[in-house]
Amino acid sequence: MIKGITIGQYFAGRSPLHRMDARMKIVLTLAYMVVIFLCKNFWALGCTALAAVLCAALSGVPAKMILRSMRPVLILVLFTGVLNVFYTNGPNTHIWFQYELWRVTLKITREGVFTAMFTTIRILCLIAVSSLLTYTTTPSMLTTAMERLLLPLAKLKVPVAVFAMMMTLALRFVPTLIEETERIMNAQKSRGANLETGSLLQRVRAFVPVLVPLFVSAFRRAAELASAMESRCYTGEGPRTSLKQLRLRPWDFGWLAGTVLLTAGIVALNHFFRAVI
Repeated sequence: MIKGITIGQYFAGRSPLHRMDARMKIVLTLAYMVVIFLCKNFWALGCTALAAVLCAALSGVPAKMILRSMRPVLILVLFTGVLNVFYTNGPNTHIWFQYELWRVTLKITREGVFTAMFTTIRILCLIAVSSLLTYTTTPSMLTTAMERLLLPLAKLKVPVAVFAMMMTLALRFVPTLIEETERIMNAQKSRGANLETGSLLQRVRAFVPVLVPLFVSAFRRAAELASAMESRCYTGEGPRTSLKQLRLRPWDFGWLAGTVLLTAGIVALNHFFRAVI
């Protein structure tokens, strides 16, 4: 499970998504999150899912990496789907299956199944598109892009540069902490620790020897990073320059036009077809 977490990793390439301006990628990712919640029927959801698949194909990122990013939340997605299947009720629901267990009536309704499918597809699309943002953008470009987008808040005395750096460092060190956790777990197993069997309480207790050195290592890395940044005279204040300048190019506006057309199509499909949820 820990090996399957790929948040914050960058996949080098020269695909259309890699060449897109980082600011535009952040804006379009946020716009996609809004658009997918505007979907009210499977036709609209299918269009947004098709857009996510198209972006994944154009990114050049292997499908295994994208699917691996969905693995950590798979249990949560399945749990949400089961809840929707059994607990979606209403005055006009169509019951497909009904069973009474210990004075509790379990019902599987058509609306519940449709809602579970709808929610599952929506969450998986959100994870895939969000993962593409970090897969196709380096941490330094993410920092610069967030700083430029939040620049108007600097007039309100908001430390934009510090905030952008904090967000990027958090994303950057997720893979590092995962590798450190895996290394500590292997070291504990070589000493006879049993981390994968037993009851839930036993497994939680067995994981305590992993958490303690992990926290110590994380704080040590944070102190080393702070010292390195201070030795390079980083303060987060004043105007900053960047090695790679962000420039909006014609194809960036093409991506923006495609997102606008997708939004218009979703609104039209919501109007002409019956809502599912």
